[in-house]
Amino acid sequence: MKSFRPERVASVVRAVVSDAITNRLNDPRIAPMSSVTRVQVSGDLEHVKVFVSVMGDPSAQRRTIAGLQSAQGHVQRLVARKLPLRTCPRLSFHLDESIKKGQETIRLIEETLAHDGMAQTDNHVEYPTAPENDRQSINGTHQPDLVEEPAESEFDQLSGDVA
Repeated sequence: MKSFRPERVASVVRAVVSDAITNRLNDPRIAPMSSVTRVQVSGDLEHVKVFVSVMGDPSAQRRTIAGLQSAQGHVQRLVARKLPLRTCPRLSFHLDESIKKGQETIRLIEETLAHDGMAQTDNHVEYPTAPENDRQSINGTHQPDLVEEPAESEFDQLSGDVA
């Protein structure tokens, strides 16, 4: 049976670390546009990987991760106060680039769609128009000539030959 304890620990760690980043840490290296995207807890509850997304250039991302790693002890004490465990899991901070990769994927899709849209306008196909008398019948200004049906159909002719 699967234990839900690692998931509960992960949710507490995520809440505490998010609060610490926004309200409790005063390190100037930590970018204000940082957020915890996900938390992975090992099965034995000894190690926790905290993935942080940082909006900004790569140097700001590296500085933020360095600032969080230097504040690891303080953040771990905050987590230990909230978790009802005998030992607090060891935290490690990692840069999460999934949002950046997602934005790049969306940009490539939009670029491809824009390129395909331009290719379709370049290869414009002209469809043939209906003859003038057909246009008049569509508009209701001209009635097509009625064609008389033959008196006997093929079936009638065949059945007449048999009888």
